[in-house]
Amino acid sequence: MTDTTSSAPTPAALARRAEARPTPEQVTGAQSLVLSLESVGAEVVFGIPGGAILPAYDPLMDSVKVRHILVRHEQGAGHAAEGYASATGKVGVCMATSGPGATNLVTAIADAHMDSVPIVAITGQVASSSIGTDAFQEADIRGITMPITKHNYLVTDAAEIPRVIAEAFHIASTGRPGPVLVDISKDALQATTTFAWPPQIALPGYHPVTRPHAKQIREAVRLMAGSRQPVLYVGGGVIRAGAAEELRRLAELTGIPVVTTLMARGAFPDGHPLHLGMPGMHGSVAAVTGLQRSDLLIALGARFDDRVTGQLSSFAPGAKVIHADIDPAEISKNRVADVPIVGDAKAIIGELIAAIEAGEGEAASVGPDLYRDWSATTTRWSQDYPVGYTSHGEGALMPQQVIERLGAIAGPEAIYAAGVGQHQMWAAQFIGYERPNAWLNSGGAGTMGYSVPAAMGAKVGEPDRVVWAIDGDGCFQMTNQELATCVINDIPIKVAVINNSSLGMVRQWQSLFYNERYSNTDLHTSVGSRIPDFVKLADAYGCVGLRCERPEDLDATIEQAMAINDRPVIIDFVVERDAMVWPMVPAGVSNDAIQIARDAAPEWDREESEAIEQSTDADHDGK
Repeated sequence: MTDTTSSAPTPAALARRAEARPTPEQVTGAQSLVLSLESVGAEVVFGIPGGAILPAYDPLMDSVKVRHILVRHEQGAGHAAEGYASATGKVGVCMATSGPGATNLVTAIADAHMDSVPIVAITGQVASSSIGTDAFQEADIRGITMPITKHNYLVTDAAEIPRVIAEAFHIASTGRPGPVLVDISKDALQATTTFAWPPQIALPGYHPVTRPHAKQIREAVRLMAGSRQPVLYVGGGVIRAGAAEELRRLAELTGIPVVTTLMARGAFPDGHPLHLGMPGMHGSVAAVTGLQRSDLLIALGARFDDRVTGQLSSFAPGAKVIHADIDPAEISKNRVADVPIVGDAKAIIGELIAAIEAGEGEAASVGPDLYRDWSATTTRWSQDYPVGYTSHGEGALMPQQVIERLGAIAGPEAIYAAGVGQHQMWAAQFIGYERPNAWLNSGGAGTMGYSVPAAMGAKVGEPDRVVWAIDGDGCFQMTNQELATCVINDIPIKVAVINNSSLGMVRQWQSLFYNERYSNTDLHTSVGSRIPDFVKLADAYGCVGLRCERPEDLDATIEQAMAINDRPVIIDFVVERDAMVWPMVPAGVSNDAIQIARDAAPEWDREESEAIEQSTDADHDGK
């Protein structure tokens, strides 16, 4: 997922938007930092103070423009900044002290890097004279995060703070968005300096290409005209680009079926007749098969991730590729592109629409009539093999049913932030996403513990929307301390704990590939014991705790949670522990091996699908 909004602010725009301070002021470096955050439009900072960053917390207390939210763990601060950024499209900000404070941000920074989330992480550092001496709470956070940030800074001169903050926000939000780290030594925060805005900015090596090359647009349209079975393969870059409306126009103009990856859920409405669903390991049969049998992939802001392609050598074997991406490093990285297009997704899709609407030459043939038979075929696959589930018996509360009803009751205007595992896949499958930025999850890194703090950040950014954290009983126990943050700061998120008393996705793999040897996956949260009791835990944090164990109580419990808006609500949904995520393509095999249930594959005509020999090393154990 590799795109960004074409409206992302430049340093000059940020300077014009901010209140100019033509007369330099004598301030401390810490005051300069706070004034800089105010000037770039930062609204909220999630963080925890400590020795090295403490000088910044004193002037932060006086700011009337920047709200600081004291979290309970730095990882929570990072994920909250991600959730804020993903829900609003703005840059999220987190702050921590040196040493362990900074290293606790690393997981969230890596997560933001994988999913192209624009955040700025500000860390305190020991005094510049002590750097490199293994001083108390010293860690080379710049060196540690070099591979997982878009750019990072070590500031030891207070005079550089305004420029660095302006550059950090610009870099984080333009081109392919991502995390930027700003590490500031304690003596730089304490020193006296002058502050004037706007600062002089120089980024001579940073010129992201946003406008596509006209020749590549023409070549793309030529391939579309020669295709009969194309698919719009849409990644999260379309969401980062704010290009959902343009995507819809392109799909309806051409009649080409659309698949949206895990990171692109909501980029194209689930209810649209051209939408085939999510591709990949747990994608719909129609989406997976559509990609496999296509003769042209139009990849927009997608990166041919292994969870989508399966066995790369057998992925979409008959397809040519148009690959459009803001990051030239992604193009042809995994799959060679026949037509590479570097640029912003919003601009690229707009140029494709303009070329097709102009109707000159081969473009005149591109339209629904050209792909009518293909569209009918893919629609039939969607109808014949919808994503569904089977109850495990009368009285069993199925996790898919819980999430399906939650989505129906909360509706498409809500925001859903998922943890990682089975519940993440079910939330992607069984909630209808009709708009962008409604679905937040850790896609590339797969970070357990993402959900609750990300939901918290999303609620801060979008206070008028209902925000649900959909979490597993394993994920929830990693970051549920942020419920205290939510209660104290009046952030009334709602949490659905899908409690199968297990590390569910690991248990599923143990069922399928390890002869049901359940090594270290039983969490004892609902089967045999309740350690912890999530309802009591909610009460201890000052939240409302509810429990649902029967299908007949499901709607009433969700409705009860929806009616409470003055504090967080946690629902312990005690669900069937042996439910599995289907469809499934085991890791490392061809997508042609998709199963709709255990040992059950779609029944294709032999003329339609020839058997392909597959690898049996599904779990990569070398056996």
